[in-house]
Amino acid sequence: MLRVHFTAEDLLNVTFASEPPPLVELSMALIAWQRVDEQAVFGRWRSRISRELPERARPLLDLLRPDGDNLQFVEPAARSLEEGLAAVRDAGPLLTAEQLHRTAARAPGRASWLRALWGQDREAWDQLDGAIRCAYEVVVAPRWPQIRQSFRADVAWRTRLLGAHGIKACLASVHPAAAWSDTAFEVGLPPDYEVRLGGGGLVLMPSAFWTGRPLLAARPDGSHVLHYPAMSPLPLVEPGRADGALDALLGRTRAAVLQLLLIEQRTTSELARDLDISLPSVSEHTRTLRAAGLITTARDGKAVLHSATGLGVDLLHGTG
Repeated sequence: MLRVHFTAEDLLNVTFASEPPPLVELSMALIAWQRVDEQAVFGRWRSRISRELPERARPLLDLLRPDGDNLQFVEPAARSLEEGLAAVRDAGPLLTAEQLHRTAARAPGRASWLRALWGQDREAWDQLDGAIRCAYEVVVAPRWPQIRQSFRADVAWRTRLLGAHGIKACLASVHPAAAWSDTAFEVGLPPDYEVRLGGGGLVLMPSAFWTGRPLLAARPDGSHVLHYPAMSPLPLVEPGRADGALDALLGRTRAAVLQLLLIEQRTTSELARDLDISLPSVSEHTRTLRAAGLITTARDGKAVLHSATGLGVDLLHGTG
């Protein structure tokens, strides 16, 4: 279980990131590519990346394992690729033997390359630099406008949720397993990790690629960052301008689901028929809308009925 203890000062120091950091999104993308969850949303995207990712980008997979529990030096919160690459290089001398052993035990590649990297071998670091550049140009750069759109839509929605229902509701909305126990924010999924913020502040950072439970990362300045899945994952973000505010917030298909449920309850099959999408896709969309508190789902005999909540109706009216 992830457990984050807040003081009153901590609750006053929760902010949103201003932009998605390019190397953080690259890290999340390569992690998401290796995962097997949410196939209805990420399946085609994963197949495309499998075809397009060059072999020289593969060393990154030794450092970025699919559970997300990775060393942070390869994913600095820098505002540009070049600034991020410089930060990765600067982190090299700070890597420890303990970190090497942990990374090598989890890596699918050769331990000799990792030992050379930790040993500050210039060729190994040039190889890492080239892998990051190559992966960025293939995975992130072509979709950067959609990545930013996903990021900004999520921040806009949760800022509105924060204003209407408070910080506890805002944080609880980042994952279906998230909840509060007194002043502790908890996500009831492994692995176990507990931290006291100690007044350092918490930055909320949605990711267009991340699909797992929220991840907590410490910063050198004493603050922490909470990475969580954006409401509109990259494969669901339409290129170009959204047709309306609700499309921008939720993604076009989720907005359409919510609009239909405002009119009347619908089953999963009815939503699939009305929107001309697959049943697994409907399940993915309704799961995310339900996690955000915008719809409820109840079983009526063999049928599963979805309905818009008061919060969902409020969102529809507020963006109308």
